[in-house]
Amino acid sequence: MRRIEKFSTNEIYHICNKSIANFGIFSFSENAQRFIQALDFYNNIKTERKFSNALKYNKYIYQQLIPIKRNNPIVKFLAYCIMPDHYHLLVKILISGLFSKYIGTVENSYTRYFDLKTDRKGPLWQSEFKSIRIVNNEQLLHVSRYIHLNPVTNYLVDKPEDWKFSSYNTYLNKNILKNYLTEISIRNPKLYQKFVENQINYQRKLKIIKKLVLE
Repeated sequence: MRRIEKFSTNEIYHICNKSIANFGIFSFSENAQRFIQALDFYNNIKTERKFSNALKYNKYIYQQLIPIKRNNPIVKFLAYCIMPDHYHLLVKILISGLFSKYIGTVENSYTRYFDLKTDRKGPLWQSEFKSIRIVNNEQLLHVSRYIHLNPVTNYLVDKPEDWKFSSYNTYLNKNILKNYLTEISIRNPKLYQKFVENQINYQRKLKIIKKLVLE
């Protein structure tokens, strides 16, 4: 049974979860895209039908996570990255009482899809999703950078813009930081790009250091 955690409206959280046994549940592009679409589809307080049924009857058109174009959203997405065996979300809670149910619904929906596709049974997620509340602007900037550098830190790509399943390229659009992602204090995309990419070597070294300490 999921622990009861209070999420506050208009607060920002870093949300993440990982597959059981580090299984590559998002290794294929269509799998990662399916999870992103589920995040979009269920981000509506009036959504009652299943995502699979909506796809079956062509009643769903994908809308990008950033910016939100959907009516009655539960969260505002500030950043995201879907890695081969885990995901990171940076979200602003718009309707606090529905957030835990929303994430649970997305994860359960993806589990059903993945199990059916791969003919498997059993749990897919390592644990309940983890959440960290963002308390100030500095933390918000550093978490957004950490999320966007994940594929580079893990040597999946050389540059964060080369990773398809993250919000980094959206940040490089001059209008998004200025007009939509107003929570992010760096409004110039070139300055944000410099802020992120100047940290690549340090974050890679830090990952190696952490691994050596733990081993």
